[in-house]
Amino acid sequence: MSGHPPGHRAGRGRLLAGASLLVLAGCGTDSTATADGEVGGTLTVFAAASLTDVFTGLGDQLEAEHPGLDVQFTFAGSSTLATQIGQGAPADVFASADTAQMDVVADLAADEPAVFTGNALEIAVPAGNPGGVTGLTDFADPDLALAVCAPDVPCGAAAEAVFADVGITAQPDTQEQDVRAALTKVQLGEVDAALVYATDVRAAGDDVEGIPFPEAAQEPNEYPLCVLAAAPNPAAAEAFVALVRLAEGQQALTDAGFRTP
Repeated sequence: MSGHPPGHRAGRGRLLAGASLLVLAGCGTDSTATADGEVGGTLTVFAAASLTDVFTGLGDQLEAEHPGLDVQFTFAGSSTLATQIGQGAPADVFASADTAQMDVVADLAADEPAVFTGNALEIAVPAGNPGGVTGLTDFADPDLALAVCAPDVPCGAAAEAVFADVGITAQPDTQEQDVRAALTKVQLGEVDAALVYATDVRAAGDDVEGIPFPEAAQEPNEYPLCVLAAAPNPAAAEAFVALVRLAEGQQALTDAGFRTP
């Protein structure tokens, strides 16, 4: 079994100004920023690997509006992140790729976690589709090199569910610890196909081709997020969660192919 370890990213950009960013819908704490709405320090966000591109961009925006703020991300499989949070890893925000992994740390949330977006599986193949993959049943072909996510990861749990719905026994050659690791196998031409999210196929651009399949609609993923009760920087955490849930964050998610919750 292979996979990429969690990584940290931060950047610069632009953000809508105003105290409205500190008003949360369904998840947050009683903490507030200074009277002028300014937040600073380090904000640590643990987020599912499939959120890498969108969340990095939103972090850039938050940093640009608040020059004293440093946004640090750890992107990995949701199960890995939930385990780390449960073991006391210092984090301000957790965004999971399914509700099951959020449930693992629900007692550590500052308030009720709230679903903010959704996703669905899609087959990714290398450009040109050299393996001739046509649909989900090809994942039962032992002659193909195939990648899926590990069953404890949300994309892996969803994959097992759709395989069961279709009634096939998948024959994967590798089970990855996050969806971006599975996608990388396709980009490098190491597998003929991988089961990833539709958003990951879009993010990969011309490196891969996507093959939608109707059964994916039966097993959609809902993404919840929340501020953690032990957040070292609750004011910045609230600002980030609010940005994700407000119109600008929702538009960024839609543009990346995520679904409206």
